[in-house]
Amino acid sequence: MPRGLQPYLILMRADRPIGTWLLLFPCWWSLSLAAQGWPSVYYFILFAIGAFVMRGAGCVMNDLADRNFDGEVARTATRPIPKGDISVKQAIAFMGFLCLLGLGVLVQFNLYTILLGIASLGLVFIYPFCKRWTYWPQAVLGLTFNWGALVGWAAVEGDLAWPAVCLYIAGWCWTMGYDTIYAHQDKEDDIMIGIKSSALKLGEKTKPALCVFYGACITLIGYAGYGVGLQVGFYIGLAFIGAHLVWQIIKLDIHNPALCLMLFKSNRWFGLIVLLAILAGKF
Repeated sequence: MPRGLQPYLILMRADRPIGTWLLLFPCWWSLSLAAQGWPSVYYFILFAIGAFVMRGAGCVMNDLADRNFDGEVARTATRPIPKGDISVKQAIAFMGFLCLLGLGVLVQFNLYTILLGIASLGLVFIYPFCKRWTYWPQAVLGLTFNWGALVGWAAVEGDLAWPAVCLYIAGWCWTMGYDTIYAHQDKEDDIMIGIKSSALKLGEKTKPALCVFYGACITLIGYAGYGVGLQVGFYIGLAFIGAHLVWQIIKLDIHNPALCLMLFKSNRWFGLIVLLAILAGKF
């Protein structure tokens, strides 16, 4: 990309697409769950664009909130704002531009979906500050990143129903698991600069906690599929969903940052397995 655009793409984490996948899959799950037969390819594309730009806006907001901390940590010191490649005013303007793009996508849907999507913005702007006052910022991230499970359903049905809510809570449990794993990479830095996380709170109890979060996730995904009458293919897929999460728990070593990152990134495959299971249950 042109050199002038590179800092902005890095600021929105375009070079690290895992966050976009984690934001997008709950949208695709819910869209597929609500659809009669195959989901709309057009809606799939709209949600992909929306997830990309709104994840980017969230990253800009996060870096603005953490600009006084990032320079103190080796892993984040080279981000565009602490490095000086982008000013605070430029970052704010860029975030506004991304939000406008996201609004352009959102207005393609029905009014209920538009209002529901706008309602998520409060969570987007609150999350970056949560790690300063609670050990459970992952709980707020889960509410934020899985909002698409509600929006995807609303885009098809024009309202909400309990299968969508089950899927939303399942996604929250999933996020509590994968982001706790992710947070174990940064424990030493977090302690040094006074930031809190579920990884610090749970410590050696992380694996038992993951069993609870992931067990609830599997159960609630199953309830969501049952609620819309998915066929046997979904339940076969549910076994693979469970197997992947069990593998994460068994494999995890909270004292190995590289392994934590690998397991965190593996959740893109988890998201794909859930999507395929829902689609398999349609027929």
